[in-house]
Amino acid sequence: MLTGRALERILYRTVIVGAVIVAPLFALGASAATIPPTIAAASNLRFGLEEIARIFHRDTGVKVRLSFGSSGNFARQIRQGAPFELYMSADEVYVLDLARDEFTIGEGVLYAIGRIAIFAPTGSPLQVDAIMQGLRVMIKNGRLKHFAIANPEHAPYGRAAREVLVHAGLWEKILPRLVFGENISQAAQFVLSGSTQGGLLAYSLVRSPPFSGRGESALVPAKWHRPLRQRMALLKGAGQVARHFYHFIQQPPARAILRRYGFGPPDGS
Repeated sequence: MLTGRALERILYRTVIVGAVIVAPLFALGASAATIPPTIAAASNLRFGLEEIARIFHRDTGVKVRLSFGSSGNFARQIRQGAPFELYMSADEVYVLDLARDEFTIGEGVLYAIGRIAIFAPTGSPLQVDAIMQGLRVMIKNGRLKHFAIANPEHAPYGRAAREVLVHAGLWEKILPRLVFGENISQAAQFVLSGSTQGGLLAYSLVRSPPFSGRGESALVPAKWHRPLRQRMALLKGAGQVARHFYHFIQQPPARAILRRYGFGPPDGS
């Protein structure tokens, strides 16, 4: 069983896969193989993208650096000159805004559709269900003390969680009890650490290894929030490795991994 500290390291750490030099990567060039590009990725991608990056390394001989955080914060950093080469947002609006202002190479592509789930850790009195009747009951009887979501101001999954709570008529009632994570991974850590009795989290994180056997979840109806259309784009100055990884993510093996972590396909099929 993971300790709270071990889980915090998993959920918070910025994953950096260091540079290696591998001779077979002739197509990408020797200089590309020595300097791995940094990929700015939404926190809900952590486990799926780590797996994709491992396969990419196995197949190509090069590694990439993966940096996870809130999509809004990354968008701001890109505008300030952060040296990312590929931006994978949990909300396509950030990518399209950057494209409009010519920070990206075109408008990029949709790579996934995200979903929201309600989760309660083992031992929590919260009874989870898709329409959140259990949450409603706990609020009504005063038993809900703390509930986690990502910060709606800059985290797309936080905005979706707020929309879900508004749709359910619970936003004003639950607001004093909300604990806001800087991003969705931090919100997830609050839940698993026992700091909160539950939370509205990315379905992809709920399906990840740290959550296995750690509580109960239910998938919230997609119509309760605006679609989480996740878009990625290469940034100006992106090198060959980043471009190759960008195309690799769009191929069937990578898409199959994202589906396994609960992401919907970008074409809706």
